[in-house]
Amino acid sequence: MKTLPMWSRRRFLEIASGLPLVGGLVGADAAAAIAAPPGGARDYFRELGVRPFINAAGTYTAMTASLMPPQVIDAITYASRHYVMLDELHDRVGARIATLLRCEAAMVTSGAASALTLGTAGVLTGTDPRKVVDLPNLAGMKSEVIVQNAHRFGYEHAVRNCGVRLVEVETREEMERAIGPQTAMMLFYNNNNGEGRIRDEEFVEIGRKHGVPTLNDAAADVPPVENLWKYTKMGFDLVAFSGGKGLRGPQSAGLLLGRRDLIAAARLSAPPNGNTVGRGMKVNKEEMVGMLAALELYLATDHAAELRDFEARADAIRAAAAGVAGVKADVFVPEVANHVPHVRISWDAAQHRLTAADVVGKLRAGEPSIGTRSEGDALIVGVWMMRPGEEKIVARRLRDVLQGRG
Repeated sequence: MKTLPMWSRRRFLEIASGLPLVGGLVGADAAAAIAAPPGGARDYFRELGVRPFINAAGTYTAMTASLMPPQVIDAITYASRHYVMLDELHDRVGARIATLLRCEAAMVTSGAASALTLGTAGVLTGTDPRKVVDLPNLAGMKSEVIVQNAHRFGYEHAVRNCGVRLVEVETREEMERAIGPQTAMMLFYNNNNGEGRIRDEEFVEIGRKHGVPTLNDAAADVPPVENLWKYTKMGFDLVAFSGGKGLRGPQSAGLLLGRRDLIAAARLSAPPNGNTVGRGMKVNKEEMVGMLAALELYLATDHAAELRDFEARADAIRAAAAGVAGVKADVFVPEVANHVPHVRISWDAAQHRLTAADVVGKLRAGEPSIGTRSEGDALIVGVWMMRPGEEKIVARRLRDVLQGRG
């Protein structure tokens, strides 16, 4: 099997594992950027020797993704004070989310990877309780999932958890020849829509033609907000999103959207049901209500104003970096995932005696600690997970490091 290299939420795990884990107390600059617990509150991270940092990278799981807004925290706190029946809450929250996102049905999952596993399980088992218990033993079930070879990605194990075999194709002709009696589903990785030979709309059309359900992994593909209903409207039978990235819900939450019958089937493999492939993918009442609150808040956001803010942050950092002799900096927006302004910074590493990886390490180790990432010879700065004003701190620290003072 071939996995293609790519930059995405998936690939960042490789880089994050190399970041220095620096202990110690934060300095005066960090106090302006990293909020301390409110008066008298216990500082767990300080106790544990875990060092918070300014997130100048993005919504990467290894960096604990996004920060939840106060409204989401309030919803979580509310839910924590009451007992309810979990299935009833699943029903009601799912119905509300489906209405908000203009799809037939929805469910909150324990992250986007869980949505992939549960969606696949639902396709395989339907509502047959015996099949639900049997997974990943596929006796009596279909066993193949078709995927474009350009759409192989690092989290596809979430689909293979159900025991299926991935069948690689490249062209439409190969895909139609591969579809047969054992074809259970067709898997699409939205981040690579531009890299595969079969684009999203044609992919859906092939699935419908042959009566094969299609699942789109669009985990990191919000913003833009329209993506939340674009792919179900396009005809994908199931679509997975992360809840704790651009939506700023609980990091351990996700969404599975799509056909009513498939969502109902997926629910049978999800907690509180026991003896299922998804039993360990528990979503508590706090995450369900928090995810609903995050979605409502996100849909009410002035996204045009938010984009202007992101652009201003990015330009401030670009200007600071470009002001250093021999350094080039530009603002770019990834085409699909993480579709917000980023800053790409490059220089002659030999002349500056400093590589992009060196800068990542120095920013993380300094005061305040700043989390960034490198991509080849370039430093990539993501601005959208910063709190207001942190772009000024990042710009100053970055300039100092590039000038050899950091």
